[in-house]
Amino acid sequence: MDRLIAMLRAAGDPTRLRLLLLLRQAELTVSELIEIVGQSQPRVSRHLKLLCEAELLERFKEGSWVFYRASEEGKGAQFGAAICAIAAPQSALLEADSKRLAAVREARAAEAAAYFKANAAEWERIRALHAPDKDVEAAIVRHIASVPMDYLLDAGTGTGRMLELLAPHVKRAVGVDVSPEMLAIARDRLARAHIQHAQVRLADIYRLPFSSGNAPQGFDAVLFHQVLHYLDDPGAAVSEAARVMRPGGRLLIADFAPHDLEFLRHDFAHRRLGFSDREVQGWFQAAGLMPLASEAITAGKNKLTVKLWLAQANAKSRAEAA
Repeated sequence: MDRLIAMLRAAGDPTRLRLLLLLRQAELTVSELIEIVGQSQPRVSRHLKLLCEAELLERFKEGSWVFYRASEEGKGAQFGAAICAIAAPQSALLEADSKRLAAVREARAAEAAAYFKANAAEWERIRALHAPDKDVEAAIVRHIASVPMDYLLDAGTGTGRMLELLAPHVKRAVGVDVSPEMLAIARDRLARAHIQHAQVRLADIYRLPFSSGNAPQGFDAVLFHQVLHYLDDPGAAVSEAARVMRPGGRLLIADFAPHDLEFLRHDFAHRRLGFSDREVQGWFQAAGLMPLASEAITAGKNKLTVKLWLAQANAKSRAEAA
């Protein structure tokens, strides 16, 4: 009862209701919310604090920025959904908020597009070296979506393409990356695709900001798509991913088989020139994962081979196993 009263009080203020309805549509920064609702920073921040305390919003720090988003789980999410369903769509104030939100999204999309355009030539050069993306993506879906997934982690999400690809196969998804610029592109991609059940976060894949997985919580699946060759210690990243998986969860790696294109180190910061089956199986063993399958995708002579490796966590939790 006390919790319900706290949520009602938090949402009962007109400005806080506007903020809640906006954040049901998108995750936004304080400055973006100030631009939309036309109020001062201290006042908006105070309203956001009260909504977070009532568990109606979630707060995520990303460098010097802070993003807010409507709660996706629990009573706060249910309450927010109910409020959104009965809010008056004909309200002139809410219509004005929606128009300003659209303008904020357009500005964000323009910034993401500019960064993408500046780097597109380099990305296209790498893509030309290996099997077509459509073949790799089809294999990824075939391996990781063969079993129903509630919660997916895309480790090193980059442009967010894997979140977009796998969104129809999951109930919830989160992508993490260390690059704010790439996260801007990913956010724009998800917004354009109207994908509401996926989000992105600034995070180090060596130190994921999630609790250790167990039976009631954790990720059903984790994906590393063309990420591990950038890392100093790929095995440590795999072990950290295994930590946040549920018992029986699956982990899929999509990366290059061993090759000798040395220019990728100098021109594109690749730390490793592909991985052997033996090396990947060693990571799985060290992380307590059981290998399930592998597949090589080739595209002819002088093309890099993309390799997929699939593994599964023990069906029992670490506590149960101990």
